Amino acid sequence: MSTPTLSAAQLQAFRDRTFRRRSPWRVRTRDEAVAFVRERGFVFFWPIRGVLLPSLWVAVAGERPVPREHDDPGHITWQWKDELLGSDAWFYAKLLRGKATLVAHDLLPAFYALSDATDDPADDVRALYMDGLLSREARALVEYIIEHGATHTIALRAALGKRAAGSAFDRALTEAQRRMFIMPIAIAEAGAWRYAFVYDLVVRHLPDLPTWARHITRREARTRLLARYLESVGAAQERDVRKVFGWTQKETTSALSALVAQKRALFPVQVEGADAPHIALPSLLEPSSPQAGRA
Repeated sequence: MSTPTLSAAQLQAFRDRTFRRRSPWRVRTRDEAVAFVRERGFVFFWPIRGVLLPSLWVAVAGERPVPREHDDPGHITWQWKDELLGSDAWFYAKLLRGKATLVAHDLLPAFYALSDATDDPADDVRALYMDGLLSREARALVEYIIEHGATHTIALRAALGKRAAGSAFDRALTEAQRRMFIMPIAIAEAGAWRYAFVYDLVVRHLPDLPTWARHITRREARTRLLARYLESVGAAQERDVRKVFGWTQKETTSALSALVAQKRALFPVQVEGADAPHIALPSLLEPSSPQAGRA
């Protein structure tokens, strides 16, 4: 049996719609931004070079570099993000690859099931630190928030002092978010710029999340996330999947095999001009089917 082939033009057209890269599908309001994240399941806030995933910036401003000028109209995304921190519109944190990520709440349990976090962050950070899987600075940061409650960045940096000086503090903030221990929930008028994130524990802000995630196995979580990922990108190489999620080859193959067994993905599929086989949505190989997926 020959390997199915997908044209590059067909894949491009699919992503134009799901990424909202073209004017007819562009995101123009805050409500449309929330709907976009819920449709896609998870997106980057900014586009990340070399990583295949939709972003809110591209959906609003199109495929162009993120400008330094603060008055660029595309930066309305920054206002929307700040206004909706800690709301039920979406979950925002430096999650995938340690980059700013927006996640629809229906997918949060799957992410949490993969995070090593439970409903007891004090025990979690202690155990991860003892196993060499969490830095001293990240442990100190999370333990400070456990004890003192929601705290803005300026106060956190001052409180930790030498325990997380300089760039070690920024790395600890990212590490604690990637582990889903903390999340930004508001903006405080603090520091020279009168702008600082307020961080709190994920389980304090979303107390039901550990319960929702408890009965999801890691394989089920990866399969769920991979399925939604394919609904956004249409087709991807295994290395694209690993680059987005940080999974091992074995973990990626396991999730892929589950999707193929469920007939929710095809593998291998050849994409014109590609150097390796792709995982693809079955609908993309059906000429009579619409190409929009969840767009």
